[in-house]
Amino acid sequence: MNSSTSFVTAASDPTGSGWRSDLNWKELESQLSPSASLIDTSYANYRDECFPEFFEFSASERSNHALIDQPAGMCLSHLFLGWKDMYPRPSDNGHLNITLMQGFQDLAPVNAGQPPNQEMMGWLNDESNPSLNLPYKVLFPSVASDVVAAIEFAKEHDLEISIKNSGHSYSGASSKKDTLHLNMNRYTHNQACLLSLAKNKSSLIRVGGGENWDKTYRAVIAANQALEEYKYHVMGGAPTVSPNGWTFQGGLGGFMGSRLYGMGADQVLQIEMVLPNAYHVKFGPTEWEDASENGFIVPRTTVVSGVCRSNPDEQDEEKWIWEECPEDFDIDFGDLWYAVRGGGGGSWGVVTSMSLQLHDYLPFTEFGMSRSEECSAPYSKFLEFRAKYMMAPQLLNVTKEISHACGDSDSGGFFCYGENVILQAWAMFLEQDNSTDPTATEACFFINDVPKSFAEHNVGSNARFPGKVNTNNVNFMGETFGGVLVPQSWLDEDSEENIKTLLGFQQARLYTAFGGATISASDQADSVSKAHRNAAVLVMDLLGSTPASIASFWSDLFPKMFDISDKTKFPPVFGSNHAGPLLSGPLKEDWMKACPLDWTFAERREKCISSQEAIYGTETLTRLETIKKAVDPNFMFDCNLCIGNNRDLAKASHSQDDGDELESSQTGAQSDEPSGASHAPRYVAAIVAAAFHLFLFIVNQD
Repeated sequence: MNSSTSFVTAASDPTGSGWRSDLNWKELESQLSPSASLIDTSYANYRDECFPEFFEFSASERSNHALIDQPAGMCLSHLFLGWKDMYPRPSDNGHLNITLMQGFQDLAPVNAGQPPNQEMMGWLNDESNPSLNLPYKVLFPSVASDVVAAIEFAKEHDLEISIKNSGHSYSGASSKKDTLHLNMNRYTHNQACLLSLAKNKSSLIRVGGGENWDKTYRAVIAANQALEEYKYHVMGGAPTVSPNGWTFQGGLGGFMGSRLYGMGADQVLQIEMVLPNAYHVKFGPTEWEDASENGFIVPRTTVVSGVCRSNPDEQDEEKWIWEECPEDFDIDFGDLWYAVRGGGGGSWGVVTSMSLQLHDYLPFTEFGMSRSEECSAPYSKFLEFRAKYMMAPQLLNVTKEISHACGDSDSGGFFCYGENVILQAWAMFLEQDNSTDPTATEACFFINDVPKSFAEHNVGSNARFPGKVNTNNVNFMGETFGGVLVPQSWLDEDSEENIKTLLGFQQARLYTAFGGATISASDQADSVSKAHRNAAVLVMDLLGSTPASIASFWSDLFPKMFDISDKTKFPPVFGSNHAGPLLSGPLKEDWMKACPLDWTFAERREKCISSQEAIYGTETLTRLETIKKAVDPNFMFDCNLCIGNNRDLAKASHSQDDGDELESSQTGAQSDEPSGASHAPRYVAAIVAAAFHLFLFIVNQD
C-alpha cells in the first residue's frame, strides 16, 4: 500500500443540477430499457472512485479490474487520461500556448514512476481545472435499443457522444468533456460458437459491445474445459482491453499468436453497430475470392453487404427484424468495413457486437530470462537472441515458418504456440557467441509449459481479483508518444547490423508481434496501414525524449527506413494501438526535421505532420476522412486524435457551404481511390446479407 500522497475528499459538483440541464433528459430515460441507467456525474466521482487505485496501491497491486466497474463509469486505465492530452496542468485552451518541453518537464518524474509532486497534486485536486476532460452525463446501455435512443437524442439536440468500454485508449479517446458518454461495460451480449467456413475454420465467437478480453478469454477457457481436450484459441489483447477498440486500431496480439493468425482486424467476420444516423446495422463480407496465389492465407473480400434493423425499439434480440436498409440509407458498407477495421475506435458509431474468428488450439509454451542483477549480462544477450529469432531467424538457421509460432509484446520473452525450436536455437546462439558462458545462463533461463494458454497463465495473477485474467498495466500515465513500425525491408538490408542499431537505443522496447500472418491474413479490404503489415517490429520510444534523439531519428533513420520520394504522400510510420496524445510527425515543410519541442501545442499542430497522418499515411488518412464525413457528417463522434477530430471545423464548414468538401486539417486533396470492397445493388445485397446471417448462425456440429 502507498498512502504517502493525499488527495482532497470533499468537493461540490461543478455542474450544479447536471450537464445540459436545459434538455429534457426524462425524454431519453423514458425510451431506455429497465436495466439501463442515465446518471449525472462530476469530478468528485472521478476523484473518489478512481484516485484510490493509484494512490493506495503499488504498481504491482493495481488492476484495471478495480476501475472498470466503478458506479459512475468514469475511471480510465491511466489516471492522467482524465485531463486533456493526459496533461493535468491547468489551461483554458487545451495547452495550446504551452510548449511541449514544458510538458516534458512537468510529466517526466511521474512518467519515470515517481508520485505526483505537490504542485501537480494541486492540479489533480482542483475540481475547476479547465484541463479536466471528463463527461458529466453517463449512460450505461443494456441493449441495442438504448444505444439507438441515445443517438437519436443526440441528433435531435446536436450533442456529441463519447464511448468507452474499459478506458484503455492511450490517446485519450475514451473520455471527453461536454459529451453524452456511453459506458458500454454493462451492455448485455449473446455469445455462441458458430461455423465460419470461409476461412477454413470451425467456429467463431460473438463478443458483446461491453465485453473485454478478460470476459472473452474466460468464455473460451470454459468452453475448452467442457471438452475432452482443448479445441479453441482466440487471438486477442491485454485482458482489460476492449476487443472492439483494440480491433479497430489494428490489434496487436504478440502473446496470443498474431504472427500465426493475423492482426486483430483480421479476426473480424461480422460487425453489428449503431451508426451516427441512429440506424442499427449488421454487415460483413458476403462475397470473396481465393487469394492464395498472391501469398494470402484468407480470401480477398470482394463484396460487403449489410442490413438494417426495422424494429430498433425492440429490446428482445430474438424478436429483432433485419431487413434491406431504406432508400435514404446512403452509407456504403464496403467503405464502413474498410474504415472500422484499422481506422480506430470511437469514431464510426457504437459497436454492439462483433463476430471474431476462433482458431484451432495449439500447445502453449513461454520462454524467458530472469531480470535479476546476477542475470543482467545473460539477459542482454537473451534480448539479442530474441530479436534475431523473431526478425531474422535465418541468422540462427531457423525458418520463418517456425519463427512465426512465437511472438511477444515488449515483455522481453517468447510466447509460442505449437512447434518451436527455441532451445536448439538458443544453444546455437550461445555457441556462436564466445563472450557468453552457457553454464552461466542456465539458472536465469526459464520455461513455462504448464498453463494451456497465455490467458490461463494469468487467471488469478492478481490476488485481489481471483478468477479473472489480469495483467498489471495501470499507472498514472500511459504512452505519451508511441512506437515506430520498423520495416522488414530495412532490417533485411543488413540484419546483424540493423538489429544492433535497434538494440543500441537503451530506452527502446521491441514489440515483436509482426511478420507471417500479420501480412498474409488480411482480406485486402481493411485500413490497417502498410507500415503495420510490412513491419519487422514496433519499437517503442525509438525517438527518445530529448531534442537530439528525436532530431536524429527524423534526419537519419527515417529516410533510410521509409520511402519519402513522393513529397505529396507522407508514409505511415507509427503504430496506432499504442499512440499517445503527444505524438506528432516531423515538420510539414521538411520531413527530415523534427517538430521542435520548444514550440507550443498550437504551433506544432499548425506546422507539423499530425499524429493521424503519421500513423495512417496521407493516402489512407484522406480516404478515412472522406468516409468519416459520409458516415458522421456532423462529427457526433469526435474523440481525441481519432479520424477527423475536427467537429468545430466541420460545423463551420457546413454553415458556410453545406455542399463544399470539408477541408481536412491533416491532409491534402481528397482521394479518388474506389471503395476497398465493391457494393452490390441494394436488393441483391439484402438477399445475400440475409443468407450470410443465416449461414453464420448454424450451430457448430464439430
